Amino acid sequence: MTVHRVRLLGDPILRTRCEAIKNPRSAAVRLVADGLQDTLRDLKARRGIGRGLAAPQIGAPIRLIYIEKDEPWFLVNPEIVDVDAQDFSVWDDCFSVPDLLVRVVRAYRVTVRYQDLQGKSHEMTAEKDMAELLQHEIDHLDGVLMLDRAIGLDPFCYREEWNKHHGAERRYGKKEARWAPKQVPVG
Repeated sequence: MTVHRVRLLGDPILRTRCEAIKNPRSAAVRLVADGLQDTLRDLKARRGIGRGLAAPQIGAPIRLIYIEKDEPWFLVNPEIVDVDAQDFSVWDDCFSVPDLLVRVVRAYRVTVRYQDLQGKSHEMTAEKDMAELLQHEIDHLDGVLMLDRAIGLDPFCYREEWNKHHGAERRYGKKEARWAPKQVPVG
């Protein structure tokens, strides 16, 4: 098991546009994939949160994402090929900016084309929470952080303040709640 240190805001690798993976079946890619999976599972065990992790967050500037689902789901060279015109605002969070939630706008539905670790091509459409997660993780591969997508006049909320109002069951802040730091106009 290889658990990596998650790179934090200020680390230049988080602002790097990652390289496309030429051979998804290579041992080097498998090593990064295993590291992503081990690191995310460790984060979930220790913190109780975590849905996805992108390779640059563990120091690998390649286009690879791991999403925690019923079974391991790796996306090699993912790209968004279609975006729904409908969008929604959400309080987003990130392991690379651990103490902050940021109000962002995400497309309600996206279609993503990617390869798996065997090199087989796939295309899938995701909605709402999964669409938001895919957009967030693909942003990491392009050197874009949630901070870059902040909207409204007061788009930042410290996790401590969020948890005080929502408790541990809402640590992620993905669901809209009755309390919000301030109303943020969208659109």
